[in-house]
Amino acid sequence: MVRAAAFSHDGRRLVTGSFDFSAIVWDFEDQREIATLDGHDGPVTSVAFLPDGRVVTAGDDWKILIWDLAGKEPGIQHRLQGHRHKVMGVDVSADGRKLVSGGWDKTVRIWDSRTGEKIRVIKVDVPINAVTFLKGGKMIAAGGHDNKIRLLDAETGRSRGYLEGHKMGITQLSASSDGQQLLSASIDKTLRVWDLATHKEVRLLEHHENQVFAARFLPDGKSAVSTGRDGIVVHWDLMTGQVKRAIPAHKTIAWSVAVSPNGRFVVSGGSDDTVRVWHLDTGDRIGAVAAPKDEPRPWLESDHPGAALFSKCARCHALNAQGVRRSGPHFAGLFGRRVGTVAGYRYSDALKGKNFTWNEDTLFKLFDVGPDKFLPGTKMPVQRVPNRKKLAQLVDYLKELTSANGAKN
Repeated sequence: MVRAAAFSHDGRRLVTGSFDFSAIVWDFEDQREIATLDGHDGPVTSVAFLPDGRVVTAGDDWKILIWDLAGKEPGIQHRLQGHRHKVMGVDVSADGRKLVSGGWDKTVRIWDSRTGEKIRVIKVDVPINAVTFLKGGKMIAAGGHDNKIRLLDAETGRSRGYLEGHKMGITQLSASSDGQQLLSASIDKTLRVWDLATHKEVRLLEHHENQVFAARFLPDGKSAVSTGRDGIVVHWDLMTGQVKRAIPAHKTIAWSVAVSPNGRFVVSGGSDDTVRVWHLDTGDRIGAVAAPKDEPRPWLESDHPGAALFSKCARCHALNAQGVRRSGPHFAGLFGRRVGTVAGYRYSDALKGKNFTWNEDTLFKLFDVGPDKFLPGTKMPVQRVPNRKKLAQLVDYLKELTSANGAKN
């Protein structure tokens, strides 16, 4: 089961934590595993990236580990020890210098991320499930087994009040990017938005039929996502409290959600042992379902210099209309085809109304500047080919391959 997920600050990597005692670092562009982090003696319950690219993992084994990914193999840089029960939540301050952790030992602890040294221990009266920094790291919000959210002074450890409204325990907390609001999820099946200046509830969000286990603000601060026991990822309009979209993400419990820094993609992790990527604008899953063994894959046998790069394209695009339906449109008749015109494919708003054709120049530009800049809002993850020689080879191979294998409409 995938318990936790978090994006790197540049959105190019994702880390997930699992009940199998490990965390995995992924290349988000092509959903490829980069490294497996094996260091815990229990389920990994919370994960986070530091701004410098290091990874923080916390677990049922009472440990917090800081991982250095710069070498050939990932290594544990610091072991943060002191909790006497499960560590359920971690967060990183905006400047990356401090960590905060919360555990079932009824403590909130602050750490120096550079040295791994303990800075402060704050004792509370309930086991803690979730923590987050507020106000640039000057305050901490902590949620636990009762229905209160505790506001703590990070410098002194003193209480700064409570946020009260939930009927049962708190499962996750998320601070808005402007620092003005807090989002909380609970096993009472609700989410709530709080004004941190007044300590008042400003929005009650109800849609989930069961416990809510994960919730995150989107970067715009005007919307959020959540998931839980029902396996549904809900996209919320926080201005109205209405559901913008409900995505049936998992058939079993979903434990975690993470939002890409550009706000275009959401990742969900579930009890089905999978991590899934969703495009919020359309609700579509991004990435290929495993192709049938009998589906032709000529790029694996080709000696064309662009064939190796095409394997990334094959994850999301079938060669022709008869291939397995994937998250991207098929490549039949690609060259000379007007953008956004494959019948039956659900395009994002970024493609609707565009009036150009795919050819050597437009395909080259797509991967030269990146899909996010060439077609802002597109479903395509941020995939660039910075080596222009290799990019030219990929475009040439695309033309050769689609001409030979993808002409069937």
